[in-house]
Amino acid sequence: MKLVLQACIGAVIIHLIYLVSTILIGYIKTKYYEPDVANKWETVHTLQNKAAFGSSISPLFFLLTLAGTAMVCGVILIFYKRILG
Repeated sequence: MKLVLQACIGAVIIHLIYLVSTILIGYIKTKYYEPDVANKWETVHTLQNKAAFGSSISPLFFLLTLAGTAMVCGVILIFYKRILG
């Protein structure tokens, strides 16, 4: 039971690191973006009619990735304990 709890905690930590790093990278890219307006006037392109913000992720997909990551963490913990033990 202790192994399962450790694997789940590891999976949650990995997911949190991924989420925070994605948000941080997006913030940094947005903060330091400088459009090149002068050169964009040379070529004109048709704009899209619709704009999409973000993406929709199924809660089932999130649970499956969480379970898969927990399994990988569990396998790593098992091998780690066998090497040390």
